[in-house]
Amino acid sequence: MQRNLKLTIAYDGHDFAGWQIQPDRATIQGTLVSVIEHITGERTLPQGSGRTDAGVHALAQVASVATRSPIPLSNLRKALNDILPAAIRILSVEEVPPGFHARKSAVAKTYEYRIYRSEICSPFLARYVYHHPYPLNEALMIEAAAVVLGEHDFTSFAAVDPERQQEKAEINNVRTLYSSAWHRNGEHLIYTVRGSGFLHHMVRNLVGTFLMVGKGNVSLIDLQRILEARNRSAASATAPASGLFLLGVEY
Repeated sequence: MQRNLKLTIAYDGHDFAGWQIQPDRATIQGTLVSVIEHITGERTLPQGSGRTDAGVHALAQVASVATRSPIPLSNLRKALNDILPAAIRILSVEEVPPGFHARKSAVAKTYEYRIYRSEICSPFLARYVYHHPYPLNEALMIEAAAVVLGEHDFTSFAAVDPERQQEKAEINNVRTLYSSAWHRNGEHLIYTVRGSGFLHHMVRNLVGTFLMVGKGNVSLIDLQRILEARNRSAASATAPASGLFLLGVEY
């Protein structure tokens, strides 16, 4: 009998070319495919809640996968973790209704972006933060985070996808941000954002523009104009992947 399973996964994305399976490249999805096949004999394709980019981390990514394997859930989780590389851990395996889909059933996601502000960044921390020890008006960045709250067309903060350009009339880049805030935790300046969904590179593009606000190159009025422009070229550069974490997915 076929079962629909929900996997909650944590991973260090530093050594992976993102979530989505790619030929001849190590990815989270591709690694899961190989390990599940090794254990169950089935060639499956776990569907993630979203495609995290190369170098992006997850504390609680969610994937759904169909299987006919009768292996008990607790044994399956243990078997997966025994074979998976140490950079990927299965936190839980649950049986869910047939209609559950990790991406389509999601109602909200939360991301966190970590900037390390101290002059020297430990080599044991470097792969999990963006090291930026230079002057920033953090108070202004805190104000800027509130500008993007609510429902907006976030085209200005979406990576341009050549494959989607041909279907431009069908693209909907409207998303709702329920919370958007910066806070300090010791030497870490952390941006936490919760929304109905996120476009490709959206969080990193927001952070890149917030950094320009902190540097004094973009005003709060400019930020509002960038949001309203619905044009990627209006916003700033994409922040590095190393500081970004998927914290969780809600259903």
